[in-house]
Amino acid sequence: IFLVFIYIPGFGFSAGGARRWVRLGPVAFQPSEPAKLAVIIFLAYSLASKGEAIRKFSTGLLPNILFPGVLIGLIIMEPDLGTALTVAGLVLIMNFVAGARLTHLGMLALAASPFVYMVVHNFGYMMSRLQVYLDPWKDPSGKGFQMVQSFLAFGSGGIYGVGLGEGKQKLFFLPEAHPDFILSVIGEEFGLIGVGVIIAFYALFLYCGTRIALAAKDRHGMYLALGLTLMVVMQAVMNM
Repeated sequence: IFLVFIYIPGFGFSAGGARRWVRLGPVAFQPSEPAKLAVIIFLAYSLASKGEAIRKFSTGLLPNILFPGVLIGLIIMEPDLGTALTVAGLVLIMNFVAGARLTHLGMLALAASPFVYMVVHNFGYMMSRLQVYLDPWKDPSGKGFQMVQSFLAFGSGGIYGVGLGEGKQKLFFLPEAHPDFILSVIGEEFGLIGVGVIIAFYALFLYCGTRIALAAKDRHGMYLALGLTLMVVMQAVMNM
């Protein structure tokens, strides 16, 4: 419902060139964030109730794809390809862990490929970001500026970093230093060692979350714990 509210005047509004936000009184939020939780809760319940039936395409796997597919489509329309890919990855991994056939998942991925290709071409910013990601040095003072500056931040940090608060890139050169490129700031101030510690903590989080999932007393708890763990780790990997 909130993903639809984005398009209703008075509720939804644009920020940063995308219509991703809903305002309810003094509170503003991105509906795609609770949508991740909605998908995980739905899949945990559905996968636990289906059991071995998940190996059947029409009655097992397909219902677990349709509902998340609607949410993924709405998120893409905002447009927000990164979050949509994160949710899609969650759906595929959770269904795979539950016992879905690799052939069925592969068929779904192939069927979705033309749609993803069309979306990336129709939304110009997505193609532009992909090209910048592949070769930011092609336009270092324009579209590639942010990524090039992030590389310079990592390079300046070296092995040990320049010290807490001593980083220069966050002051004038990284426009999105506190959200999307926070790892670059960490890399400059704490160096390769600091970045390694951050990655190690996320790996530990993944390990502990998986252990908790395996120790759950029922399948519903297992899938729920696994989904929540993957949600955090996959988002981190995407940003890194």
